[in-house]
Amino acid sequence: MFKPKQRNKTVKIDNLIGPSTRINGDVEFAGGFHLDGYINGNISCDTGSDAILSVSEAGCIEGSVMAPNVVLNGIVKGNIDASDRVELGPKARVLGNVQYAVIETAVGAQINGKLIHRAPGGAAAPDAGTRKGEPESQV
Repeated sequence: MFKPKQRNKTVKIDNLIGPSTRINGDVEFAGGFHLDGYINGNISCDTGSDAILSVSEAGCIEGSVMAPNVVLNGIVKGNIDASDRVELGPKARVLGNVQYAVIETAVGAQINGKLIHRAPGGAAAPDAGTRKGEPESQV
């Protein structure tokens, strides 16, 4: 019934962290960043760019992530703040809140936190989270 979407956009990877690499500390990047290893620290980049963070099934981040585009197949133990797009693969695990403009979630992805929608390129929606009188819920 549904056909897989075709992507014409190729992703250029400028930075690659291999599966046997472990980083303790914050990471700032530009362009394309692919993680197969482990980072214990926050990851950020210039939110006004087309930068993309890609985390494989073997990749793990213990810290917050701030990037325009995030493609996650591994684990993030912290909040994700994506000013543009978040793609969660079937093995993705997020232990924190996810702020996004556009989100794509595969069957099997897990989020233990809030989903907070924002206007594309803007701040989180003013009524993000809960409505008056309603209890907070987790996804």
